[in-house]
Amino acid sequence: MVLVLIISMIIALAIKDWISGGVIAFVVFINVFVGFIQEVKAEKTMGSLRSLSSPTAVVIRDGSTHEINAEDLVPGDIVFIKVGDTIPADLRLFDGMNLETDEALLTGESLPVSKDPSEVYDDDEPIPVGDRLNMAYSSSVVTKGRGTGVVVATGLHTEIGKIADSLKNADDKVFIKMGEGVSFFQASWRTTINIIMNVLGVNVGTPLQRKLSWLAIILFWVAVLFAIVVMATQKMNVTKSVAIYAICVALSMIPSSLVVVLTITMAIGAQVMVTKNVIVRKLDSLEALGGIDDICSDKTGTLTMGKMIARKLWIPNVGTYSVTNSPDVYNPTVGDVLFSTESPQEMADSDEEPKYSSNLPQPPSTLFSKWIECGVLANISKIYTKKKELDEVWEAQGDATEIAINVFCTRMGFVRDDYISKNSLEHFGEFPFDSSVKRMSSIYGRDKASATVYTKGAVERILDICTTYFDEKGNKVSLTDKDRHRIELNMNNLSSEGLRVLAFARKDINCGKEDYENREKVETGLTFLGLIGIYDPPRPETRGSVKLCHKAGINVHMLTGDMLGTARAIAQEVGILPHNLFHYSEDVVKAMCMTANEFDSLSDDEIDALPVLPLVIARCAPQTKVRMIDALHRRGKFCAMTGDGVNDSPSLKKADVGIAMGLNGSDVAKDASDIVLTDDNFASILNAIEEGRRMSSNIQKFVLQLLAENVAQALYLLIGLAFIDENGFSVFPLAPVEVLWIIVVTSCFPAMGLGQEKASDDILDLPPNSRIFTREMIVDMFVYGFWMAVCCLMVFVIIVFGKGDGYLGINCNEGSGTGCKLVFQGRSGAFAAFTWCALLLAWECLHMRLSFFRMRPESEYPWYQSLAKDLWDNKFLLWSILGAFVSVFPVIYIPVINDKVFLHGPIDYEWGLAVAFTIVFFAGCEAWKWVKRIYLRKAEVKNPEYELERSDPFQKYASFSKSNTMDV
Repeated sequence: MVLVLIISMIIALAIKDWISGGVIAFVVFINVFVGFIQEVKAEKTMGSLRSLSSPTAVVIRDGSTHEINAEDLVPGDIVFIKVGDTIPADLRLFDGMNLETDEALLTGESLPVSKDPSEVYDDDEPIPVGDRLNMAYSSSVVTKGRGTGVVVATGLHTEIGKIADSLKNADDKVFIKMGEGVSFFQASWRTTINIIMNVLGVNVGTPLQRKLSWLAIILFWVAVLFAIVVMATQKMNVTKSVAIYAICVALSMIPSSLVVVLTITMAIGAQVMVTKNVIVRKLDSLEALGGIDDICSDKTGTLTMGKMIARKLWIPNVGTYSVTNSPDVYNPTVGDVLFSTESPQEMADSDEEPKYSSNLPQPPSTLFSKWIECGVLANISKIYTKKKELDEVWEAQGDATEIAINVFCTRMGFVRDDYISKNSLEHFGEFPFDSSVKRMSSIYGRDKASATVYTKGAVERILDICTTYFDEKGNKVSLTDKDRHRIELNMNNLSSEGLRVLAFARKDINCGKEDYENREKVETGLTFLGLIGIYDPPRPETRGSVKLCHKAGINVHMLTGDMLGTARAIAQEVGILPHNLFHYSEDVVKAMCMTANEFDSLSDDEIDALPVLPLVIARCAPQTKVRMIDALHRRGKFCAMTGDGVNDSPSLKKADVGIAMGLNGSDVAKDASDIVLTDDNFASILNAIEEGRRMSSNIQKFVLQLLAENVAQALYLLIGLAFIDENGFSVFPLAPVEVLWIIVVTSCFPAMGLGQEKASDDILDLPPNSRIFTREMIVDMFVYGFWMAVCCLMVFVIIVFGKGDGYLGINCNEGSGTGCKLVFQGRSGAFAAFTWCALLLAWECLHMRLSFFRMRPESEYPWYQSLAKDLWDNKFLLWSILGAFVSVFPVIYIPVINDKVFLHGPIDYEWGLAVAFTIVFFAGCEAWKWVKRIYLRKAEVKNPEYELERSDPFQKYASFSKSNTMDV
């Protein structure tokens, strides 16, 4: 579109028509300037990746220790790492002491990973990156302990480097490779076509951008054809006026203000989104959100809070405590604690709903008190309140797991520091968490003779050192194999709910007589106390947001690095998976929920053969997410991807809309994304989608308005070629500057007003729709354009042939020549009618079918009050139309401007004709809408299949049988 404007500008200036050339140059400048302002920020993804590399590394070379630049590392180097170090390369560990690394950038999971150099894996068994405990990865940070490893990969060959490489080549789809039946000639030809299509924009961008690129190509050739027709009717006698008129006819087919209106509309939408916690980095992504079919979301920090909370506590011979309704994980004063005398396993085995009560045992049982002592004392975390502005907020320090336990204990009335001081307890010793034994212990007591060891850790490791537990009377009894099995069943049940399970134990010790510094001796013969299940809870608004997505026809997929059980439990809790999975066959459940290994083991053809793509994929690697996006694209889906870590960057880049987290997201993820959520909240995506749908709807409105005007102008100007003067040349029914005025002034501002129209109340109840050019819209465009051209042509004809004898003067295209008065008056009348019809068309485009007088049929107000409210709601559109309406008068009456620039003259009674045919046009538009409402009611009949899917998004899975699901 801009190309046609530039060509027209060059021609106008070449023939020294400074006025037309200047106006066109102004339009070109506005288009280029607005686009430049929005695209001025260059991509920084690769620079961000380079900034992640570790600057130095400590290595052994020639038998001695050296500190070298990380870029000088080579495979085979032996590297030392310690707390705080950024790992400089991928290392195969062979030595370590309590080594833990933060791999959030790589895997997306926030909890540190305990490393075990002694682990050995089978080469034939695919192990996800996050599960390779004998490896330390480049750009990860050592959070605890120390270790030594040998370099196995550097640079782009590391796991983080592979992500960088995939980002570098993410958009490199231009070159077609030979092979599989593709010859060199075919590959070269296809590559050439692909490059041309990319340059023209028909292969890249959002669906709207691709369609507008095709439209621009079509209109370009139509404009060239129309220009040739103009010159042909003048017997190819291309004078200055003929050339300018040919340019104007060509421009009449180009919605030259469309690019400006589209860009400004998106820029305003981006500003609105800032108030809704969404920063739009690429404007076209906002429009693209309106057509989203599927959202692929990370779990940690997006669907969930990214913090740990104690969910369930089971104490043998007491019962199960459950925490609910706790939106602030650090605040022990909010939320409810329920109690059941049944164990988690007994609840799972029962056919009835769990029977919880809000009435907690009073006073707390002795067994509960013993557990709470252990929870409080085997803990070094802190929770406290802090003044922020006018409110006090709860904050915490320490390990996320210990914080969750501390909050639970405080919730039950046992504040750690108060408990220690109240009971005059002294701290005699501590054995920190060690990945080799997976437990920690603290020793407290009033004196050394009456101290107690409090231990917590992995269930299997705690059971290994326990020999007793408490019966219902509080007496110690032997821990039998049957008891151990019962504990393991309860552990498995809690784990199946997505909880991370820890066990607690204690024993009394006389520190004066026993060697309390010997861990092996101290951590033996303990008494088992109970199990606690903690997890990263969903955000309070996530479930409602997922439900709204389903209602809006959007499928939600969870792609997470978590274990399958945890992922499945969270997905059920937020509504991504149905609660009643037992109603579905085993094959269907497998199709719904997979591990990355299962998904990646399938070929593309096998994935395409699945009836539906999985809703949950656990233990995700970066390539798994990319394959999921590719699979959605092969099914014709338009998808969004959320992420915060470097591992998410390739999929963010690959997705149609990449959504990064602003609070906890890496710079790489943000730079690879299209929009950024400033609150890391899944619910904010709904805000963006709603705004995207509003924009898509409004874009359709102003595209219809602009293209209908183009159709009207083209028809009017081409038919006008039939008016022949004394010299045998066509007399133009609109002067070139009049055409440019309508294109620039009359069309542009009302179109921007349409772009600011508010969203309808039910916009999220409609299915996704990325189609701007529907059949109905195209028909409307030609109907409105034809009717406008007819009405305006009638004004010109009546003035010239009704008032006069049809004499068209001599050289009226050059200026006010002999006998040109009627022609000039006819142009004025037609110009006024054209302007006013175009303005009323903007109001008619507010709704495809509803009457201008009743845009809200459900309104309780009379039609005139409802109309006034609708018009006042969009003040920009109202004042744009009123301003353009009034602008006609000075243009027609100001001397020199009217006859020298616009080539028209003052009129008197002709105003009545302009008004009359404007009303006729408006009435015709209303009649056309009435016809559509009568005969197109079937198009508004709701799709029963879509309605069923909205009410139950999992209904389609119920129809799958073993024969049409793959055994994955």
